[in-house]
Amino acid sequence: MEGALVLDAFAGTGALGLEALSRGASRACFIERDRAALAVLRANLAACRVGETEGRVIAGDATRPPRAESACGLIFLDPPYGAGLPGMVLPALRGAGWVAPGALCCLETGRAEDMPDLPGWEPLAEREHGAARVLVLRDTGA
Repeated sequence: MEGALVLDAFAGTGALGLEALSRGASRACFIERDRAALAVLRANLAACRVGETEGRVIAGDATRPPRAESACGLIFLDPPYGAGLPGMVLPALRGAGWVAPGALCCLETGRAEDMPDLPGWEPLAEREHGAARVLVLRDTGA
């Protein structure tokens, strides 16, 4: 994780991106659209003394991301369960330049959700915990 560029989409409180920074990631971008969650996210960044250089907050919708400044090698996605968002978000992130070649994506979904086809992503691992399913995917560039 040392030096990694990380994207935490549907960031909520920013826990995943903050954990990556604590483990050596050089920069994390957080995308969140909920105002209350954004306030908590910003407070958490301040409490952890993460400045704007290391932690960039984007108030917006991960299904329509802005153009990336840099592609990320590690992507965390924890969208609302049952909304069918993984099939929309991953292509949108790729199209906006957020996905580095060979990037890893940690995707959390509801355990009962049907997974859409995710072209260009190879599943590496899958775990289920309670109501959640966590998948680790690798970008294949397709």
